Amino acid sequence: MENIVQNIQGVPLNHYIIFCSIIFAIGVIGVLIRRNVIIIMMSIELMLNAVNLLLAAFSAYRGDASGQVFVFFVMALAAAEVAVGLAIIIMVYRNTKSVDIETLSKLRW
Repeated sequence: MENIVQNIQGVPLNHYIIFCSIIFAIGVIGVLIRRNVIIIMMSIELMLNAVNLLLAAFSAYRGDASGQVFVFFVMALAAAEVAVGLAIIIMVYRNTKSVDIETLSKLRW
């Protein structure tokens, strides 16, 4: 365990913050710009992974495992989101023959 903490502490915390900010920003741009539901879900996963990496980095720098435990909860949330999201995508595709968000307006009353 000490070896892992020493390797993480070899990289400055600012580098982790900048890297995770860039990854999170790419995810936000993907959610806002793209119209494909699958790409949007991948962008949400990218944002969750950026947060997970930052939580693990802060946890290692503080020497406290609570951040790493919280990462497991976020990963469980991401797995549930994927399961529900893929089921929704399959049902939308069956009804509209497309995974484009603009076609979802056809499903209104």
